[in-house]
Amino acid sequence: MVNFIQTLLLLLSISLSLSFDLELTYMANDGQDFPIEEATITAIHQAFSQNKLTCRQLVDYYLNRIETLNPILRAVVEINPDAQALADVADQERENGHQLGALHGIPVLVKDTIGTKDKMGTTAGSYALVGSVVARESTAVERLRKGGAVILGKASLSEWYKLRSIDHLPNGWSARAGQGVNPYVKSADPCGSSSGSAISVAANLVAVSLGTDTHSSIICPSDHNSAVGLRPTVGLVSRAGVIPISSRQDTVGPICRTVSDCVYVLDEIAGFDPRDEEATKRSSKFIPQGGYKQFLKEDGLKGKRLGIVRHPFVSSLHESTVAQAFERHLKTLREKGAILVDDLEISNIGEILNPHHSGELTAMLADFKHAIPEYLEGLESSPVRSLADIIAFNENNPELEKTNEYGQDGFIEAENMHGNEEEIEQIVEHLDKLNKEGFEKMMEENKLDAMVTPGTKAIPVMAIGGYPGITVPAGYDEHGIPFGMLFSGLKGTEPKLIESAYGFEQATLARKPPLFDSPKWLQG
Repeated sequence: MVNFIQTLLLLLSISLSLSFDLELTYMANDGQDFPIEEATITAIHQAFSQNKLTCRQLVDYYLNRIETLNPILRAVVEINPDAQALADVADQERENGHQLGALHGIPVLVKDTIGTKDKMGTTAGSYALVGSVVARESTAVERLRKGGAVILGKASLSEWYKLRSIDHLPNGWSARAGQGVNPYVKSADPCGSSSGSAISVAANLVAVSLGTDTHSSIICPSDHNSAVGLRPTVGLVSRAGVIPISSRQDTVGPICRTVSDCVYVLDEIAGFDPRDEEATKRSSKFIPQGGYKQFLKEDGLKGKRLGIVRHPFVSSLHESTVAQAFERHLKTLREKGAILVDDLEISNIGEILNPHHSGELTAMLADFKHAIPEYLEGLESSPVRSLADIIAFNENNPELEKTNEYGQDGFIEAENMHGNEEEIEQIVEHLDKLNKEGFEKMMEENKLDAMVTPGTKAIPVMAIGGYPGITVPAGYDEHGIPFGMLFSGLKGTEPKLIESAYGFEQATLARKPPLFDSPKWLQG
């Protein structure tokens, strides 16, 4: 009986959502209709210029979607209370003929670890940081605002990037937001840690979003929620003002519904930043003159040398729907002019894929132990100033933080690391060796533009080397769960990856919006 009532209430909320969608789909200043759902940045800007849509109407549409669907999806931690006022300002600027940025009037959700100097918090999904105030906005958000974007709110995540308890904390869960839900299949893994950023764009709660990635946090949730995720080369985008894990692996990147939207966002946020000087100086040299939009070519696959590593990335799929779809997609890549270099191998791939065995996890915990106190001390105000303070907060608030259920063994392990600098140096040297003798050697010896893999299994290859990658929706398995096609490459090869990913996307157009009134979703 309870399940029946819950289903009726869910159907009612979805019915109200669909009614509202219909109303706003046809709301226009000049009587012409504009479909907001699935709208790209280019389409939105065209609607603005043709007076078919205002920024305020767009923001109101997303706010209503969030109000209706977020109690189910748990993708948004908090809404910017100034969002509507900012939208009104954007409309006034357009009306007054101001020079407009590339993201002018575009609503953006940013992950709740990316600092904003406004009325919202930056908490990593944890109550321990509620009430903390950043001294300055993150560089990424400063650049979004400079480009004209409207910061709509904060997206949920796996709390503390799941580093609090890697083996026990559920993907997409945080104390502040609750359990993030896959918008395609409720029982499916939303992945993480940028779960809310991916769920929100997939469910049309926002135009575009921003996530962060240390190991898998952009690519995996994008793959699982039928979104495009772009993980930039480490240092291409400043990490200043972002809650850190590891300066060796942390990166910031867009999660959107299309490759083009990701590229529009990347163009705005990439570049040198004296606040993250060493990394951005090293990687800003990769940024091409004229930016990345020039690589959005429908024939971008033509002549590309793409590496196929079947073991273990394809062989582990056996004869699944995903494996069959991957083979069809390889045929499409060939038809679009790509040169496939098949049956390649990456040396020591078994070790690379196991963060416990490779030492990656130990190095990440050591980096976090040193980075988090520095971040906390830099806050204007904060109820916690050290990792020990966070651990104590979780111990003292077990119901709020579900400490008894999920633990905090990752935090405790990091806090107990003392005098192991030499061991960490050896691990980092070993990881560098795995990169050079593995992925880099394969790419260089075969003169590859990118490696192409199905799903998310190849993520550690990119993570330990700071390499870029783009995942593009590639279909849905027999249960309706999304999966993506991952294009990854050497540092600074974003232009080739964008050409390949965009060419694939335009050839397949595999993404479909979730259907919240479908029996499959309702049954979970």
